[in-house]
Amino acid sequence: MYFVDNENNYDASVNIALETYLVENRLVDEPILLFYINEPSIIIGRNQNTFEEINQAYVDEHNIRVVRRMSGGGAVYHDLGNFSFCFIKDDDGSFRDFKAFTQPVIDALHKMGATSAELLGRNDLLVDGKKFSGNAMYAKRGRMTAHGTILFDSDLDEVHNALKPNKAKFESKGVKSVRSRVTNLKPYVDDKYKQLTTEQFRDLVLLEIFGVEKREDVKEYHLTKEDWEKVYKIREERFGNWDWNYGHSPKFDIQASHKFPFGFVDMRFNIKDAMITDTKIYGDFFGLGEIEDVENALTGVKFERQSILDVLQNMDLKKYLGNVEAEELVEMIFS
Repeated sequence: MYFVDNENNYDASVNIALETYLVENRLVDEPILLFYINEPSIIIGRNQNTFEEINQAYVDEHNIRVVRRMSGGGAVYHDLGNFSFCFIKDDDGSFRDFKAFTQPVIDALHKMGATSAELLGRNDLLVDGKKFSGNAMYAKRGRMTAHGTILFDSDLDEVHNALKPNKAKFESKGVKSVRSRVTNLKPYVDDKYKQLTTEQFRDLVLLEIFGVEKREDVKEYHLTKEDWEKVYKIREERFGNWDWNYGHSPKFDIQASHKFPFGFVDMRFNIKDAMITDTKIYGDFFGLGEIEDVENALTGVKFERQSILDVLQNMDLKKYLGNVEAEELVEMIFS
């Protein structure tokens, strides 16, 4: 495995562009590990409606950057007390297997004193029952990334202030707020790590994952000038512009949503003369395929049970959404 240094870049749009570049271009014949820390920002899941996930007035007032990533999953808040890890490799069929990718991080944290750190549920790392890391995946052309965050010394009040999550997602888990679900990891590590900066702690986790004692012993791929030029081109095309990060959110005539075991699904339809003229599907699910394929397949279809069922039954919904049957989605739409 190689480590890629982001050269202490704290711009979320650049860091996510770098990760995307490493996924979409096979630079080495081994897996890659990437770490990055972002200035205050909200990272939106690929299939989410940005306007419904954030507190826009607060985001504007505090100059918090909003960036839509390539992977599914939910929105997360980043600041300088939080660092992200990304395992990038050829897709060997391990998509959605979060344990395979989070275990090296968990093992490192156990050695540093956070012995109760564990993967629970679909994609969360918890310590003493509280979440300190959310994880997501993205795959394209036989390559994939499994990435997550570590709340080490983050401002947890800002998590609550900047995000306004869908209530259904949290009511289904029997909790009252985001603030009650998350914690920083710093209180759970050994005393000798408690005074470290986020960068210092991140660097020690790096050494633990590679099983070495010195930074210079970490196997590293050094990004070239040409690599960085391509990274900034990706940033310009996607993560640095409003259309990608927000996009236009049209009004819809019909909305149906449900929290499935694999994630939250929100389907919306514009209807004219009993025909679907526009379809949009939001959610925090992890899909291998582009959800636009499902949206396009439903657009132009008669808005009635059997017609929609016929379309959905001819699609690999597990690929696009998760473990769900066409009948379940139709029941959600017309319930």
